[in-house]
Amino acid sequence: MDRDFISTARTLSEALPHIQRYADAVVVVKFGGNAMGDDEAMAEFARDIVLMKHVGIHPVVVHGGGPMINELLGKLGIESRFVRGKRVTTRETVEVVEMVLSGLVNKRIVQAINDAGGRAIGISGKDDDMMVCEADDPELGFVGRPIEMNVQIIRDLYLAGLIPVIAPVATGMADNETFNVNGDTAAGAIAGALRADRLLLLTDVAGVKNAEGEVLTQMHPDQVKAMIADGSVSGGMIPKTETALKALEDGVRAVVILDGRVPHASLLELFTEQGAGSLIRSSEPRAKPHGLRQGDRGL
Repeated sequence: MDRDFISTARTLSEALPHIQRYADAVVVVKFGGNAMGDDEAMAEFARDIVLMKHVGIHPVVVHGGGPMINELLGKLGIESRFVRGKRVTTRETVEVVEMVLSGLVNKRIVQAINDAGGRAIGISGKDDDMMVCEADDPELGFVGRPIEMNVQIIRDLYLAGLIPVIAPVATGMADNETFNVNGDTAAGAIAGALRADRLLLLTDVAGVKNAEGEVLTQMHPDQVKAMIADGSVSGGMIPKTETALKALEDGVRAVVILDGRVPHASLLELFTEQGAGSLIRSSEPRAKPHGLRQGDRGL
């Protein structure tokens, strides 16, 4: 018999206890980066999400879309400005942001999941007032910070067998306000409101690195805070780790910062012993069924 088939069967068998561990778990996945512009990577991501659903996980996808926003703004002759790495969003810009995120990007992901055999439905943070925001910083304009979360619509969708795909566009407190929300921030707020078992933040880097450049596989919040303070964590990794810390405070069991460039990164994290990214959690693993070891990456 072909050894590749045997290897595949062995992999599936070894994944069984991990699959059992995550039965009925809510896993929020932030999808973004270069993979969003690559048809093959998009199809692979979609298959992974559908697989999660079929083995009893409730995946909730939250996405970004910065490169697509930049592209359309450029075509419209609208300058993109950034302050401390965040997009300055004017009233004119936020209309483009909503069009790209809630339209082009959201429906592309929905279609990919449907093509892979799933049942996805695309919504934004404005639907059912799921995410209500106030201005994050006056310098940034219509960039929002979530202050009220109403996530019953998400529960209704995943309990009905659907896969929610959420664009990070939110309602403001005043009439007719629309806010652009950082994708990681939105994913963290949604995961916290759902008290998700896992928040997976897919990135274009290997994970959280220490001062020596080594990727750390497991961390405690106090360690993360110290690394931010001493500069070991810097640049674009700061908002990701801050999102992770806030999500943990809000009740998420664990957050993993993953290299989305690695094939099947989400599946490797959930269904293998070693995982595939930098896991951050504040509490001890819950008691493990099926003889799983105390030292593993369990819930």
